[in-house]
Amino acid sequence: MVSLKNNKNINQTISAIATAHGTGAISIIRISGNLALDIASKITHKNIDFFAPREAKLVTIYNIENKKIDKCIVIYFKSPYSFTGEDIIEFQTHGGIMIAKMVLQLTLKFGARLSRAGEFSQRAFLNGKIDLSEAEAISELINAKSEQAVFELSKQLHGSLKIEVENIRSELLNILAHSEVVIDYAEDDLPTDIEQEIINKLSIITIKLKELLKSSKMRNRIFEGFKIAIVGRPNVGKSSLLNKLLNYERAIVSDIAGTTRDRVEDYLNIGTHSVKIVDTAGIRESIDEIEKIGIARSLDAINESDIVLAIFDGSQHLTDEDHKIISILNEYKNSKKIFAVLNKNDLGLMIKNIAEFEIINISTKINNIQHLIEQIEKYLTSINNSAESGTILSSTRQIDEVEKTLIAIEEALEPLKNGELEFFSFHINEAIERISNISRPYNYNEMLDKMFGNFCLGK
Repeated sequence: MVSLKNNKNINQTISAIATAHGTGAISIIRISGNLALDIASKITHKNIDFFAPREAKLVTIYNIENKKIDKCIVIYFKSPYSFTGEDIIEFQTHGGIMIAKMVLQLTLKFGARLSRAGEFSQRAFLNGKIDLSEAEAISELINAKSEQAVFELSKQLHGSLKIEVENIRSELLNILAHSEVVIDYAEDDLPTDIEQEIINKLSIITIKLKELLKSSKMRNRIFEGFKIAIVGRPNVGKSSLLNKLLNYERAIVSDIAGTTRDRVEDYLNIGTHSVKIVDTAGIRESIDEIEKIGIARSLDAINESDIVLAIFDGSQHLTDEDHKIISILNEYKNSKKIFAVLNKNDLGLMIKNIAEFEIINISTKINNIQHLIEQIEKYLTSINNSAESGTILSSTRQIDEVEKTLIAIEEALEPLKNGELEFFSFHINEAIERISNISRPYNYNEMLDKMFGNFCLGK
């Protein structure tokens, strides 16, 4: 648990509206801290003993002039058996922002202060109720963009990443303890094969961390959302396809070439997957400076995307512009999924295949796009299933810490082989600090406990 001695705000009682602003069935106002119970007593005109832990009580709330505001449910969560580890009072009032604001103002008048963003979760962390990975999961879960993201973050919220990190951290602590013993107690009888044993252990840790990184990077779109770029020459139906996928007129559709001059972006769900879809300017030779900028941004959209929908007019033979687009896309065929979408199949197909890519026939005019949607969903699902369903990292910060842990381990190997154990310990200590940043800060005393815990009784 993190020390709270230097945190001057930790003893202040905080209050906040816990539900989203707007009209609904209920609004929740939450207080956490030593004054929570006293504040509840004052604004409900009930004795403190009235509030039994974890029992819902129906009460009336009174304002400062003793006028009735609302009849609501109050629940008391007694320290340390609450989310923050402090006394928590939760008011469940009738929905509506005005009632919630009036109750919030009352709590502030009777001694609470307005909570900062994330402060309830921060207190839960500081009081040892959750670790950093669980706190991060809470934040990410609120903003989850897909069902799969919810499932993955729920695993973190229940400690899956914490357990993984704690195991690696414990192994590194043992290694550091062995090194420190050799440095400080070299005159005692120690195992002669300790160096090779440490190398073997570090090799296993390295494999685990690299697998965790690989799996996480493969599936990071679960949290960020997938990106799809629609590309093609002018007037092949790019904007029409975007509108059909979104099911509303998002982009202007015109027979005039160059109508779309910039990226048009929007979000939709395909199956359980959150997708950001980008309609781009038609790719062609142009002397118009604005259109040239739009075309450059089209190429950027391809580079950023996970899936490219390359649209062709299937009722015509491939043009020189089509061939140029195919040539551009060939550079990405090993790194991205590219669908060659032949539009206007209601007019008959002149193009039978484009050998480089998977062909899908559609007609935006008669809204014949269901097969395309099914194939996109199938591919996105395959990405989710391509990595093992084990623990993954959910944020750039966590990935960065694991990468730096691996660097520190790599830098520790050379001094270990040269018998420079002080430098070896320095790098292993760095590795422990880095991996610990994912869950809970590292305390050097933990290493001392590991080190002396291996001694014989009475030594």
